[in-house]
Amino acid sequence: MTIKLENVGIAVRDLEATIAFFTDLGLTVMGRDTVSGDWTDTAVGLDGNHAKIAMLQTPDGHGRLELFEYIHPEAIETEPTLPNEIGMHRVAFSVDDIDAALAVAAKHGCYPLRGVATYLDVYKLSYLRGPSGIIVMLAEALQKG
Repeated sequence: MTIKLENVGIAVRDLEATIAFFTDLGLTVMGRDTVSGDWTDTAVGLDGNHAKIAMLQTPDGHGRLELFEYIHPEAIETEPTLPNEIGMHRVAFSVDDIDAALAVAAKHGCYPLRGVATYLDVYKLSYLRGPSGIIVMLAEALQKG
């Protein structure tokens, strides 16, 4: 059996704002759709499932995010995840310039949880709170090459 990561799915409050955030960081929209019907109810395990979706891809073609905004049933607001909570934790991206990436995030009202840290002279990294409370980690390799 072979296995590969297809995508990471994230339910969002505002699909357009979340697309804008991630495309400004450099992802591209591969496709968009509105889905509903028996097949989505079965696949997702949620009766009456009806959502707007968008598939985004990283520039290297390996990473994908599937964003979805529920039309029905109504989305359930929860408290934003904390870094130490069990469950889906964060989505992480390598960037070539963390300061530039943080400037892009700031244009969307998204800022580091605490700041930028350096790990063993290998990475500069920062966690930030993105749209819909998504925790996004940005990492810049310090030893390029």
